[in-house]
Parts: sequence; C-alpha cells; structure tokens
Amino acid sequence: MNDPRSELDRLMSRRWSCRAFRPDPVPRSRIERIVETAQKVPSWCNAQPWQLVITSGAETERLRAALMHEAETAAPSPDLPHPDRYAGIYLDRRRETGWALYDAVGVRKGDRAGSARQAMRNFALFDAPHCAIITAPRDLGAYGAVDCGGFVTAFTLAAAECGVATIAQAAVASHAPFLHRHFDIPDDRLIICAISFGYADEVHPANRFRTTRADVQDVVDWRG
Repeated sequence: MNDPRSELDRLMSRRWSCRAFRPDPVPRSRIERIVETAQKVPSWCNAQPWQLVITSGAETERLRAALMHEAETAAPSPDLPHPDRYAGIYLDRRRETGWALYDAVGVRKGDRAGSARQAMRNFALFDAPHCAIITAPRDLGAYGAVDCGGFVTAFTLAAAECGVATIAQAAVASHAPFLHRHFDIPDDRLIICAISFGYADEVHPANRFRTTRADVQDVVDWRG
C-alpha cells in the first residue's frame, strides 16, 4: 500500500524556487488546472480572498520591461509592510540562502555590483514566460494575507506536480503602486506577492542549489 505521507513528501521535495526559466510558454489548460487545484486550500470562513492577474506572451514582456524601469527609478512601497528586521536564526537562514545563491552564480563576498545585478533579476521575473500577481481584499487584513499564503503554497505545489517551475516573489510586490497602475488593480485590494512561473532552465547556475530545512525538534515545542 502506498504511503500518502511519502507521496506528499515527494511532491514537497520537488518544489523549489526557480531563478532561471526557459522561454517556452505553459499551455493555458495547464495553468487553469494549477489554479483549480490550488483553490482547494482552506481559508477563513471559506472566503477564498485571492484574485490573480496572470500574464502570458506580450503582456509578460510589457510587465517585465516596465517593472525593471520602475525598480531602477522608484523606491519600494509595498502594500504589506516589510519585516522590521531579521535577527537570530531567521537572519542566519536568510544569509545562508543568499550566499548559496551568490556562490552558485559566482558573486563573491563584497561584490556589491554583482549582488545588485542578481537582485535586479527579480524584476526581470527571472525570464519567466508567465507571472501571477496575487491580491486580497484590504478589508480582510492579515486574515486575507494568511489565506493567500496558503493559496501560494498550493499553487507552487500544483505547478510542481504539472512539471512547471515557480518562484514566489515579495520583491515584485514591493512596487505595489506600480502594479496597481499597470494592471488597474483597485486600491481596495492588497498586492500580496507575485509568482513567476514556467519551465525551468535546468542547467542555469542559479538553479543548482537547494535551501535547507530546520529539524522537527527545532520548530516544535512538545507539550505532553
């Protein structure tokens, strides 16, 4: 008998944050299947607050060019405030991931120009052929954002099951005013994040590392 936990674990292990994509588009039917599966996640009061703008083809290219210009000329202004700071183990994990990426793409410590170029890759959507902008009603506040977090997780897992690579991006959402203007998204909706997706460029150096995970004992406070 198959172990359902093992099947889920294998799927979770197949999902990773892709930072270089091939230009090949994903068929619309496959994207619809991914969204349909992701919508099965739970949400508070079954509100299902997520709404998506998904780009393809010329619309992705228009977004990419405009977003890169925005990132070069305007300061970040997210709808959801950035964390006040990363400290302790959270800072350690952030640094570990950052240096693993820099090492993979050949950016050495102290190379600020190199790290800036790599950061700008976020706004080029890592050359992905598609981008999904995730929004939630402003009135739902943190609860709507939490629900969207579940949807983002489900979207990335459903995509992995379909052979589609993804990366969830807070960097794109940091230019929320631009996204509101570009897509005519009303102000009563919060820009939560973006998900760039497509087929992975498997040989690109940026895709040659994987992040680590904490041990169960490090995240659970057992009582009883």
